[in-house]
Order: sequence, then structure tokens, then C-alpha cells
Amino acid sequence: MDPSQVDIPPLKDLTIDNITENVHMINSRCPDPRLKYVMERLVSHVHDFARETRLSTSEWMAAIRFLTSVGQICSDVRQEFILLSDVVGLSLLVDSIDHPKPSHSTEGTVLGPFHTHDAEHSPNGGTISHDPDGSPCLVLCTVKDTAGAPIAGAKIDIWETDSKGFYDVQYADRPGPDGRAVMESDGEGLFWFKAIVPVPYPIPHDGPVGKLLKLLKRHPYRPSHMHFMFDKPGYDRLITALYLRGDPYETSDAVFGVKESLLVDLGTVNAEQAAKYGVKEGSKLMTYDFVLVSDKEATQLREKEAMAAMEKLGRRMKLYKGLPVPEVD
Repeated sequence: MDPSQVDIPPLKDLTIDNITENVHMINSRCPDPRLKYVMERLVSHVHDFARETRLSTSEWMAAIRFLTSVGQICSDVRQEFILLSDVVGLSLLVDSIDHPKPSHSTEGTVLGPFHTHDAEHSPNGGTISHDPDGSPCLVLCTVKDTAGAPIAGAKIDIWETDSKGFYDVQYADRPGPDGRAVMESDGEGLFWFKAIVPVPYPIPHDGPVGKLLKLLKRHPYRPSHMHFMFDKPGYDRLITALYLRGDPYETSDAVFGVKESLLVDLGTVNAEQAAKYGVKEGSKLMTYDFVLVSDKEATQLREKEAMAAMEKLGRRMKLYKGLPVPEVD
């Protein structure tokens, strides 16, 4: 490339104090206002972090090696970067910002690193776990909108561990998906299936994220839970989970996923339910009424909260494709 044809601001005399403004200047020609704003804030925070901590070269190199190792251990069935995002609380933060919920709707939580796209489709009443050692659990749920109307045809992705606390993808000889299924709500917004009682388990801690937790004197355990993901045209996607109340890790979840509204108490299947759903009387019972937010409701709330947050920061902003960017005269 001919240097004379490079139309960028000149950079020179770079110092600790002016490096940030120089990076902003050279990035300022970005035509996408959102990317330009995100990079401006990212560079500002990263540079301020280095200055505030007086980051050493050896620490910087250790961080590079750490992130490299996080990428190297990732595979089709293991997402260490999501796990890293989870354990520093970023996953929950982003979900809460991008998928705001009115007070009367179901709250979201972390996706986690073990969702797959190969779960088999199951009719209502199907068995999602074939673990003979698991304690049987009948799951009866409804899905409605914020006005209380049932939502038919919602796609529900469900996944849980086996009785030993392992997801199917953690077994090298995995013959196929188990402990997971994809279902649809019926005309009355109902869906139900046969599973096993969730158990607490450790997140994968044999990799770089596990080593980080050890250095921080943190445990790798998650409380007993079952994952749910809801998709339906016209509604904001809901990624959530139900957690068993009283679990020993309820208040110290390694990935910060537990919310009070998502805690459930297991009941017991009575004789009438046993006959209706084809399960043993006395089996464990999990029930929950999920409430989805429409795309319109979610968009309005997201934009309202975004502008309120910017105003609180004292920034003059506008919305670009639903996301805040600086207001430029």
C-alpha cells in the first residue's frame, strides 16, 4: 500500500497520557457508529485498567497466555469462553441488559456452556433422561404471555445433567443426546415431560477457567437446576433455568445464575397425576408457570432502560438500531 494514500490522522510522540486519545483518533473514521462507540469505550476502559493497576509486562503476557489457552480448549461440545464469561458475571449482566423483563414475567439467566443443537424433538409426556440411577421427576409447566393468555407452539429447549452431575457431552463415548429435548407447548400453553431430579455439579474445572477459580479460592459448583430456552416468533427469546430451593450451593453459584424468582420447591405426584401422566405415585414433581415478553415489550423496555442509563452517566446519546451511540451535532 502506498503510504501517501493512507488517509488517517498522524500518530507521534505517544505517551502513557496520550495513547488513549491517539487510538480513538485513528479509530474515529469507522463508518458504523455503534462499532465506533463500542471500540471507543473498550479502549478507554482497557487503557484505564492498565494505568490504574500499573499492569506489568509479565502480567500482560500471563493474560495473553490465559486467553490463548481458553481458546485452545474450546471444541464443538465445550465452550470455555462462555464459561469464562459466566464465572466473571458477564453472561448474566449481558442477558439482563439485552433481555429486560417486566416484573410480572419470567427472569432470564445464563445459557451455560453445555447447550447443544442436536437434542431430539419430543412430544408432550416424553422422557428426556434415561439415567437409571436418577430419581424420577415429572415436570408440568405452562407458558403464557404477560396478559395471561396461553402461548401455543412455543419451542422449548430443555437440558439437564445426569444423576452424577455430568451433561451427556462430557462423556467421550456419548452415543447420542440424553438429558435434553426440544418440545412445543400445546394449544393451552402446556408442556410436560419425564426427567430426573437435578443434582448439584461442578462446572468443568480441568481447564484454564478452573485454574483461575482455584487461584481466586472459589469453588466450581452450581446448584441443582434444569435449563429451559423458549423461542416463539413475536416474543423475546427467554433463556432461563429452575433451581431447587435449599440446595447447598444456592447462594454461591459459580456462574451467578440463581435468582429468587427461579427457585422452586419439588412436590410429590399424587394418585390422580400418576394415573393421568403415567408415572409412579410419590415421584417428585416440578411445576412452573413461565411468562414470555413480546418483542415489542422487550424492545420498548430495552430502549427505555438504555437511555436512562446513558442519562445517568451524563452522556448525550441517541439510539442506532436500538442501541445507544453518541449524539453528534
